[in-house]
Amino acid sequence: MEAPRERITFGLYRLKLINGKLRTKMKEVYMDTKNITKEMLAGMIDHTNLKAYATDADLEKLCDEARTNKFAMIAINGVQVKHCHELLAGSGVHVGATVSFPLGQMTIEGKAFECEDAIKNGADEIDYVLNIGRLRMGDLSYIEKEMQVIVDICRKYGVLSKVIFENCYLTKDEIRAAAEVAKKVRPDFIKTSTGFGTGGATVEDVALMKSVVGDSVKVKAAGGIRTWADTRAMIEAGAERIGTSAGPKILAEFEAETPYFYSVYGGVDEAAEFLEKRRNAVACAEAEISVMK
Repeated sequence: MEAPRERITFGLYRLKLINGKLRTKMKEVYMDTKNITKEMLAGMIDHTNLKAYATDADLEKLCDEARTNKFAMIAINGVQVKHCHELLAGSGVHVGATVSFPLGQMTIEGKAFECEDAIKNGADEIDYVLNIGRLRMGDLSYIEKEMQVIVDICRKYGVLSKVIFENCYLTKDEIRAAAEVAKKVRPDFIKTSTGFGTGGATVEDVALMKSVVGDSVKVKAAGGIRTWADTRAMIEAGAERIGTSAGPKILAEFEAETPYFYSVYGGVDEAAEFLEKRRNAVACAEAEISVMK
C-alpha cells in the first residue's frame, strides 16, 4: 500500500512529501547543474555578436547586457575590441576577440599578429580558429605548432586562450586528435564551433572533447545554443563556458524553471527540511484544534 502523501503548492511547482521526505523530479536536480545559481550560470556565458554588420549601437547593447547580467565575456570581432574595452571598463566583464574567424585559413604568422593586436587593443580572451584543412590532412605537428604560438602569446600577456575546432567539418577521430594536441599544449579552453559553419555544438562532441582533455583543459560549447535546456545539456556533458547570442533569454528561462523554494532555501535538502517543519507545525495546529472541539 502506498504511503500517505501530502501535496504542497510552493511557487510554481507541486511538491510531494512522502513519509516526510521531499520527492520530486524537477529538472534542475541533475548532475552538475543541480545546484547551479543564476550568478554561476551568468559567469559561464560568453555573450556574442560576431555579425559582419554589427554597428556601434549593437555593440553598446551587447556590452550593456553583459554588464547588467554579469556575463563572463563578450565575444566580438577584433576591429571592435578597443571600443568595447572602453565600454566595459571596470565592469569585470572580459572582452573576447576572435582570431582568423571563422575559417581559420591564415598563416601562423598572420594569426599571431592578429592575436597580439587584439590583446594590445584591450582583449582579455582570444578565441582562434585552428587550421581545419591541416587537421583534416592529419598534419598534427602543424596544429601543435600553431596552437603553441597562440597560447604562448596569450600567456605572455596574461589573457585566456581558446582553440576553436569547428567540429561540423571533422570526424570524431579528428576531434579526438585535436583534443590530444590541446592536452599537450594546454590552452585554457577548446571550443566546439564558430557558429558560422554547417553545424554547432552537440552534447556528443562536448563529451568527447572533455573525455580526452579531462581537467587539463576546459571545454567551451558554442553554436546553436539558444535555450536553458540546450545550455544545461552542454554543461552536464562537460562544458564550462557557453558561447551564445541568447544569454539574457537563457537566464530568463533558467529563472522560470527554478522553483521558488530552491532560490530562497538554497537547495532540495534545505527545502525538504523547511517543508518537514511546516508539516509538523500544521499537524500540531490541527491536534490543538481537535482538542478544543
